[in-house]
Amino acid sequence: MKKILFLLTLFTLQLSFAQQNTEVYIFDISPSYSGMELLNARNVSNNEGYDNQPSFISNETLVFAGNNNGQTDISEYNLNSKIKTWVNQETEGGEYSPQKFPSSNDIAAVRLDKDGKQRLYRYDSETGKSSEIIEDLEVAYFSFYNDELILATVLADDKLDLVMINLTTKAVDTLFRNAGRTLQRIPKSDYMSYSLVNDEGNLDIYMLEMNILGSYFVSELPIGIQDYVWINDTQILVGSGNKLYMYDTLGEPEWNRVASLEDYGIKNITRMAISPNGKKIAIVAEEK
Repeated sequence: MKKILFLLTLFTLQLSFAQQNTEVYIFDISPSYSGMELLNARNVSNNEGYDNQPSFISNETLVFAGNNNGQTDISEYNLNSKIKTWVNQETEGGEYSPQKFPSSNDIAAVRLDKDGKQRLYRYDSETGKSSEIIEDLEVAYFSFYNDELILATVLADDKLDLVMINLTTKAVDTLFRNAGRTLQRIPKSDYMSYSLVNDEGNLDIYMLEMNILGSYFVSELPIGIQDYVWINDTQILVGSGNKLYMYDTLGEPEWNRVASLEDYGIKNITRMAISPNGKKIAIVAEEK
């Protein structure tokens, strides 16, 4: 496998949701000699405007923030029927970063209102009605550990603070300052993952052991990269341009190229999500 050579780019921490013409693609994952092969590409958003932040709620269903006639709403796509539906009732703001509650069909998402108010809401899976989860907390990004605990980043001046939210007690504990936007529960483990800005202005990935809240350094992300996804409990994937690179925590401490999506005519890969069974990947990118 080729070792990665990344162009040096200026890293900019984004505290707001940029409105870009992005699409959400789904691929089947197949192991190959060069690392992995992505097959059966499908543009599941197929929509002008901002379509982003995918999350699998099952092996057959994906949710993402989608452009609904100029309004960003929660879109749900069924991989079997190939039908896309809108989850939430219309609100005054836009819905971002939708994710399923661990033991419920309800969806959580960040709502950004026109007046700048930014909060975490719960959306009823049957009615689409919403209710605020934590009042007056400016949540930027989040990820569930279980039904009680959420790892999140909140707006703090011009940076992001990493916090732990307890939904039972409503307690919000600040863990670290100056965090990145990608948060994820590591598959088949008791760990969460987050990133922090280091002294050089780049992002370092950490594992957070939830039983004791102990943090462990994993790797520095390639320069200019904010988004990553754990494809299992030991391997991490990032996108750069139209290429994918992998870091194996059990291998050499380096990022190796494992796939190219050049033939699919896409560029500027950012966010990704892996299905629970690890057989499909959702990728946010732009068309050439």
